[in-house]
Amino acid sequence: MFRWRELSDVPQGFGPSVVTIGNFDGVHRGHQQVMRQVVDLARDRGWASVVVTFDPHPAQVHRPETHPGLIMGTEDKLDALEHTGVDAVLVVDYTLEFASQSTEEFVLGTLVGPLGARCLVVGSDTRLGRGNTGNVDTLRELGERHGFEVVVVDDLLDTLARDDAAHAPEAVAGRRCSSTWIRSCLQAGDVRAAARLLGRNHRMRGEVVHGAARGRELGYPTANLSPDATGFVPADGVYAGWLVDAQGTRWPTAISVGSNPTFVNVPRQVEAHVIDRPHEPVEDFDLYGQQVVVEFVERLRGMVAYEGVDKLIAQMDDDVARTREILAAEA
Repeated sequence: MFRWRELSDVPQGFGPSVVTIGNFDGVHRGHQQVMRQVVDLARDRGWASVVVTFDPHPAQVHRPETHPGLIMGTEDKLDALEHTGVDAVLVVDYTLEFASQSTEEFVLGTLVGPLGARCLVVGSDTRLGRGNTGNVDTLRELGERHGFEVVVVDDLLDTLARDDAAHAPEAVAGRRCSSTWIRSCLQAGDVRAAARLLGRNHRMRGEVVHGAARGRELGYPTANLSPDATGFVPADGVYAGWLVDAQGTRWPTAISVGSNPTFVNVPRQVEAHVIDRPHEPVEDFDLYGQQVVVEFVERLRGMVAYEGVDKLIAQMDDDVARTREILAAEA
Protein backbone atom coordinates (compact mmCIF):
# COMPACT_ATOMS: atom_id res chain seq x y z
CA MET A 1 0.00 0.00 0.00
CA PHE A 2 1.29 3.46 -0.90
CA ARG A 3 1.43 5.90 2.01
CA TRP A 4 1.43 9.50 0.81
CA ARG A 5 1.97 12.32 3.31
CA GLU A 6 1.64 15.16 0.79
CA LEU A 7 -0.13 15.74 -2.50
CA SER A 8 3.28 16.06 -4.13
CA ASP A 9 3.92 12.40 -3.21
CA VAL A 10 1.16 11.26 -5.55
CA PRO A 11 2.67 10.21 -8.90
CA GLN A 12 1.87 12.39 -11.90
CA GLY A 13 -0.99 11.00 -13.93
CA PHE A 14 -2.22 8.75 -11.11
CA GLY A 15 -5.66 7.25 -11.61
CA PRO A 16 -8.35 6.63 -12.45
CA SER A 17 -9.37 5.79 -8.91
CA VAL A 18 -12.18 5.06 -6.47
CA VAL A 19 -11.74 7.31 -3.44
CA THR A 20 -13.24 7.56 0.02
CA ILE A 21 -12.74 10.44 2.47
CA GLY A 22 -12.89 10.55 6.25
CA ASN A 23 -11.14 10.66 9.60
CA PHE A 24 -11.57 6.88 10.10
CA ASP A 25 -10.47 7.01 13.73
CA GLY A 26 -10.26 3.41 14.87
CA VAL A 27 -10.84 1.97 11.37
CA HIS A 28 -13.76 0.12 12.96
CA ARG A 29 -16.17 -2.35 11.38
CA GLY A 30 -18.26 0.43 9.88
CA HIS A 31 -15.18 1.93 8.25
CA GLN A 32 -14.11 -1.51 7.06
CA GLN A 33 -17.47 -1.88 5.32
CA VAL A 34 -16.74 1.34 3.41
CA MET A 35 -13.27 0.10 2.46
CA ARG A 36 -14.68 -3.18 1.14
CA GLN A 37 -16.98 -1.21 -1.14
CA VAL A 38 -14.07 0.94 -2.34
CA VAL A 39 -11.83 -2.06 -3.02
CA ASP A 40 -14.59 -4.05 -4.76
CA LEU A 41 -15.59 -1.15 -7.02
CA ALA A 42 -11.97 -0.44 -7.93
CA ARG A 43 -11.22 -4.07 -8.75
CA ASP A 44 -14.35 -4.41 -10.88
CA ARG A 45 -13.32 -1.38 -12.92
CA GLY A 46 -9.59 -1.96 -13.00
CA TRP A 47 -8.93 1.27 -11.10
CA ALA A 48 -6.95 2.12 -7.96
CA SER A 49 -8.56 2.22 -4.50
CA VAL A 50 -7.58 5.23 -2.38
CA VAL A 51 -8.36 6.53 1.10
CA VAL A 52 -8.00 10.22 1.94
CA THR A 53 -7.70 10.93 5.65
CA PHE A 54 -6.50 13.77 7.86
CA ASP A 55 -3.74 14.44 10.38
CA PRO A 56 -4.24 16.01 12.80
CA HIS A 57 -7.88 15.07 13.33
CA PRO A 58 -10.04 18.11 12.41
CA ALA A 59 -11.43 18.25 15.95
CA GLN A 60 -7.90 18.79 17.25
CA VAL A 61 -7.63 21.88 15.04
CA HIS A 62 -11.10 23.34 15.56
CA ARG A 63 -11.53 22.36 19.23
CA PRO A 64 -8.01 21.95 20.65
CA GLU A 65 -9.18 22.18 24.28
CA THR A 66 -12.20 19.91 24.07
CA HIS A 67 -11.60 17.42 21.26
CA PRO A 68 -12.16 13.75 22.13
CA GLY A 69 -9.18 11.46 22.59
CA LEU A 70 -8.23 9.54 19.46
CA ILE A 71 -8.76 5.80 19.40
CA MET A 72 -5.50 5.28 17.54
CA GLY A 73 -2.46 7.18 16.27
CA THR A 74 -1.75 7.80 12.61
CA GLU A 75 0.71 4.92 12.18
CA ASP A 76 -1.75 2.41 13.62
CA LYS A 77 -4.49 3.88 11.44
CA LEU A 78 -2.33 3.40 8.35
CA ASP A 79 -1.55 -0.18 9.36
CA ALA A 80 -5.26 -0.90 9.88
CA LEU A 81 -6.16 0.66 6.53
CA GLU A 82 -3.53 -1.45 4.79
CA HIS A 83 -5.24 -4.56 6.17
CA THR A 84 -8.46 -3.54 4.37
CA GLY A 85 -6.76 -4.06 1.02
CA VAL A 86 -6.78 -0.49 -0.32
CA ASP A 87 -4.03 0.45 -2.75
CA ALA A 88 -3.07 3.83 -1.29
CA VAL A 89 -3.70 6.28 1.53
CA LEU A 90 -3.21 10.05 1.28
CA VAL A 91 -2.77 11.72 4.67
CA VAL A 92 -3.75 15.38 4.33
CA ASP A 93 -2.17 17.92 6.68
CA TYR A 94 -5.30 19.43 8.21
CA THR A 95 -4.98 23.14 8.96
CA LEU A 96 -7.37 26.08 9.29
CA GLU A 97 -6.21 27.23 5.86
CA PHE A 98 -7.03 23.83 4.37
CA ALA A 99 -10.43 23.88 6.12
CA SER A 100 -11.27 27.23 4.51
CA GLN A 101 -11.56 25.66 1.04
CA SER A 102 -14.96 25.34 -0.57
CA THR A 103 -16.22 21.83 -1.27
CA GLU A 104 -15.47 22.30 -4.97
CA GLU A 105 -11.93 23.53 -4.29
CA PHE A 106 -11.23 20.49 -2.11
CA VAL A 107 -12.76 18.00 -4.53
CA LEU A 108 -10.91 19.35 -7.56
CA GLY A 109 -7.63 20.20 -5.82
CA THR A 110 -7.25 16.98 -3.83
CA LEU A 111 -9.45 14.27 -5.32
CA VAL A 112 -10.16 14.79 -9.01
CA GLY A 113 -6.87 16.44 -9.97
CA PRO A 114 -4.05 14.60 -8.14
CA LEU A 115 -5.86 11.29 -7.54
CA GLY A 116 -7.84 11.01 -10.76
CA ALA A 117 -11.01 10.24 -8.80
CA ARG A 118 -13.79 8.85 -11.01
CA CYS A 119 -15.88 7.54 -8.11
CA LEU A 120 -16.31 8.82 -4.53
CA VAL A 121 -17.57 6.42 -1.87
CA VAL A 122 -19.00 8.25 1.15
CA GLY A 123 -21.37 7.83 4.07
CA SER A 124 -24.81 9.43 4.06
CA ASP A 125 -23.75 11.92 6.75
CA THR A 126 -20.60 13.11 4.97
CA ARG A 127 -19.84 16.80 5.46
CA LEU A 128 -16.93 18.61 3.87
CA GLY A 129 -15.71 21.97 2.65
CA ARG A 130 -15.72 25.33 4.41
CA GLY A 131 -17.99 25.23 7.45
CA ASN A 132 -18.96 21.62 6.59
CA THR A 133 -21.47 23.07 4.11
CA GLY A 134 -20.89 20.35 1.51
CA ASN A 135 -22.88 17.11 1.67
CA VAL A 136 -23.84 14.17 -0.52
CA ASP A 137 -26.11 16.33 -2.69
CA THR A 138 -23.26 18.81 -3.18
CA LEU A 139 -20.95 16.00 -4.25
CA ARG A 140 -23.49 14.65 -6.71
CA GLU A 141 -23.86 18.08 -8.30
CA LEU A 142 -20.09 18.39 -8.57
CA GLY A 143 -19.88 14.87 -9.98
CA GLU A 144 -22.22 15.75 -12.81
CA ARG A 145 -20.05 18.76 -13.71
CA HIS A 146 -16.62 17.17 -13.27
CA GLY A 147 -17.15 13.57 -14.31
CA PHE A 148 -17.21 11.43 -11.20
CA GLU A 149 -19.80 9.14 -9.63
CA VAL A 150 -20.92 9.28 -5.99
CA VAL A 151 -21.72 6.03 -4.15
CA VAL A 152 -23.33 6.25 -0.70
CA VAL A 153 -22.61 3.42 1.75
CA ASP A 154 -25.14 2.59 4.47
CA ASP A 155 -24.08 2.67 8.11
CA LEU A 156 -23.20 -0.58 9.85
CA LEU A 157 -26.19 -0.99 12.15
CA ASP A 158 -27.92 -4.11 13.40
CA THR A 159 -25.41 -6.32 11.54
CA LEU A 160 -23.28 -6.07 14.68
CA ALA A 161 -26.10 -7.35 16.88
CA ARG A 162 -26.91 -10.20 14.49
CA ASP A 163 -23.27 -11.26 14.15
CA ASP A 164 -22.60 -11.12 17.88
CA ALA A 165 -26.02 -11.56 19.45
CA ALA A 166 -24.63 -13.13 22.60
CA HIS A 167 -22.83 -9.92 23.48
CA ALA A 168 -24.89 -7.10 21.93
CA PRO A 169 -27.73 -6.20 24.31
CA GLU A 170 -31.14 -5.36 22.89
CA ALA A 171 -30.66 -1.76 23.99
CA VAL A 172 -27.96 -1.25 21.36
CA ALA A 173 -29.26 -3.51 18.60
CA GLY A 174 -29.38 -1.35 15.50
CA ARG A 175 -27.12 1.36 16.93
CA ARG A 176 -24.71 2.86 14.41
CA CYS A 177 -21.17 1.55 14.69
CA SER A 178 -19.13 4.67 15.44
CA SER A 179 -15.90 5.99 16.90
CA THR A 180 -17.95 7.76 19.56
CA TRP A 181 -19.47 4.47 20.71
CA ILE A 182 -16.04 2.85 20.87
CA ARG A 183 -14.67 5.72 22.98
CA SER A 184 -17.56 5.33 25.40
CA CYS A 185 -16.78 1.61 25.72
CA LEU A 186 -13.13 2.36 26.44
CA GLN A 187 -14.03 5.06 28.97
CA ALA A 188 -16.05 2.39 30.79
CA GLY A 189 -13.21 -0.13 30.57
CA ASP A 190 -15.26 -2.45 28.37
CA VAL A 191 -12.46 -3.40 25.99
CA ARG A 192 -14.34 -6.54 24.92
CA ALA A 193 -17.19 -4.42 23.54
CA ALA A 194 -14.70 -2.05 21.92
CA ALA A 195 -12.99 -5.02 20.24
CA ARG A 196 -16.31 -6.24 18.82
CA LEU A 197 -16.88 -2.82 17.24
CA LEU A 198 -13.29 -2.48 16.05
CA GLY A 199 -13.02 -6.02 14.73
CA ARG A 200 -9.75 -6.44 16.69
CA ASN A 201 -8.30 -5.68 20.12
CA HIS A 202 -7.91 -2.05 21.11
CA ARG A 203 -4.24 -1.05 21.21
CA MET A 204 -1.83 1.63 22.33
CA ARG A 205 1.63 2.28 20.91
CA GLY A 206 4.55 3.99 22.62
CA GLU A 207 8.12 3.93 23.82
CA VAL A 208 9.01 2.00 26.96
CA VAL A 209 10.42 4.44 29.51
CA HIS A 210 11.88 4.16 32.99
CA GLY A 211 9.46 4.39 35.89
CA ALA A 212 9.82 4.17 39.66
CA ALA A 213 10.81 0.46 39.40
CA ARG A 214 8.21 -0.31 42.08
CA GLY A 215 6.89 -3.27 40.11
CA ARG A 216 10.35 -4.81 39.92
CA GLU A 217 10.72 -4.43 43.70
CA LEU A 218 7.43 -6.34 44.12
CA GLY A 219 8.52 -9.09 41.75
CA TYR A 220 6.41 -7.81 38.88
CA PRO A 221 8.62 -5.69 36.58
CA THR A 222 6.64 -3.60 34.10
CA ALA A 223 7.19 -1.87 30.79
CA ASN A 224 5.93 1.68 31.28
CA LEU A 225 4.54 3.42 28.21
CA SER A 226 5.68 6.98 27.59
CA PRO A 227 3.05 9.65 28.43
CA ASP A 228 2.94 10.58 24.73
CA ALA A 229 1.95 7.05 23.68
CA THR A 230 -0.79 7.02 21.04
CA GLY A 231 -4.17 5.34 21.41
CA PHE A 232 -7.10 5.98 23.71
CA VAL A 233 -6.27 5.19 27.35
CA PRO A 234 -9.09 3.02 28.73
CA ALA A 235 -10.57 3.32 32.21
CA ASP A 236 -8.30 2.77 35.21
CA GLY A 237 -7.94 -0.87 36.13
CA VAL A 238 -6.08 -4.08 35.43
CA TYR A 239 -6.42 -5.82 32.06
CA ALA A 240 -5.40 -9.05 30.40
CA GLY A 241 -3.71 -8.38 27.09
CA TRP A 242 -0.66 -8.65 24.89
CA LEU A 243 2.58 -6.76 24.38
CA VAL A 244 4.11 -6.75 20.91
CA ASP A 245 7.81 -5.87 21.01
CA ALA A 246 9.91 -4.15 18.36
CA GLN A 247 10.70 -7.52 16.75
CA GLY A 248 7.02 -8.35 16.39
CA THR A 249 6.94 -10.99 19.13
CA ARG A 250 3.62 -11.08 20.98
CA TRP A 251 3.86 -11.66 24.74
CA PRO A 252 1.00 -12.45 27.16
CA THR A 253 0.70 -9.47 29.47
CA ALA A 254 -1.09 -8.12 32.54
CA ILE A 255 -1.69 -4.39 32.03
CA SER A 256 -2.23 -1.78 34.72
CA VAL A 257 -3.84 1.57 33.88
CA GLY A 258 -4.03 4.26 36.54
CA SER A 259 -2.13 5.79 39.42
CA ASN A 260 -2.02 2.75 41.79
CA PRO A 261 -3.83 4.09 44.88
CA THR A 262 -1.86 1.82 47.22
CA PHE A 263 1.01 4.29 46.86
CA VAL A 264 0.95 8.09 47.12
CA ASN A 265 2.03 10.62 44.47
CA VAL A 266 1.97 8.12 41.60
CA PRO A 267 1.04 9.67 38.23
CA ARG A 268 -1.48 7.98 35.94
CA GLN A 269 0.33 5.58 33.66
CA VAL A 270 0.03 2.47 31.51
CA GLU A 271 2.27 -0.40 32.68
CA ALA A 272 2.58 -3.82 31.07
CA HIS A 273 3.91 -6.86 32.93
CA VAL A 274 4.91 -9.65 30.56
CA ILE A 275 3.98 -12.92 32.23
CA ASP A 276 6.06 -16.09 31.86
CA ARG A 277 9.05 -13.98 30.87
CA PRO A 278 11.54 -15.81 28.63
CA HIS A 279 14.73 -14.96 30.48
CA GLU A 280 16.10 -14.41 33.95
CA PRO A 281 17.50 -12.23 35.31
CA VAL A 282 15.09 -9.53 34.17
CA GLU A 283 17.91 -7.51 32.61
CA ASP A 284 17.99 -10.11 29.83
CA PHE A 285 14.52 -9.00 28.75
CA ASP A 286 15.12 -5.27 28.34
CA LEU A 287 12.39 -3.31 26.55
CA TYR A 288 13.60 0.17 27.48
CA GLY A 289 13.66 2.51 24.51
CA GLN A 290 11.67 0.13 22.30
CA GLN A 291 8.48 1.12 20.52
CA VAL A 292 5.93 -1.46 21.62
CA VAL A 293 2.24 -2.11 21.13
CA VAL A 294 -0.05 -2.99 24.04
CA GLU A 295 -3.33 -4.75 23.21
CA PHE A 296 -6.23 -4.87 25.67
CA VAL A 297 -8.29 -8.09 25.76
CA GLU A 298 -10.37 -8.01 28.96
CA ARG A 299 -10.66 -5.88 32.10
CA LEU A 300 -10.03 -7.89 35.25
CA ARG A 301 -10.87 -5.29 37.88
CA GLY A 302 -10.79 -1.63 38.81
CA MET A 303 -8.06 0.09 40.78
CA VAL A 304 -8.14 -0.59 44.53
CA ALA A 305 -6.05 0.72 47.43
CA TYR A 306 -4.70 -2.22 49.45
CA GLU A 307 -3.68 -2.19 53.10
CA GLY A 308 -0.08 -3.19 52.81
CA VAL A 309 2.21 -4.55 50.13
CA ASP A 310 1.50 -8.22 50.95
CA LYS A 311 -2.17 -7.88 50.00
CA LEU A 312 -1.21 -6.04 46.84
CA ILE A 313 1.20 -8.81 45.84
CA ALA A 314 -1.46 -11.47 46.53
CA GLN A 315 -3.86 -9.58 44.24
CA MET A 316 -1.19 -9.30 41.56
CA ASP A 317 -0.61 -13.05 41.78
CA ASP A 318 -4.31 -13.55 41.14
CA ASP A 319 -4.30 -11.00 38.28
CA VAL A 320 -1.50 -12.88 36.53
CA ALA A 321 -3.23 -16.24 36.98
CA ARG A 322 -6.49 -14.87 35.52
CA THR A 323 -4.61 -13.20 32.68
CA ARG A 324 -2.98 -16.51 31.79
CA GLU A 325 -6.39 -18.26 31.73
CA ILE A 326 -8.07 -15.58 29.61
CA LEU A 327 -5.29 -15.43 27.03
CA ALA A 328 -5.05 -19.22 26.84
CA ALA A 329 -8.73 -19.31 25.92
CA GLU A 330 -8.22 -16.60 23.29
CA ALA A 331 -5.25 -18.28 21.61
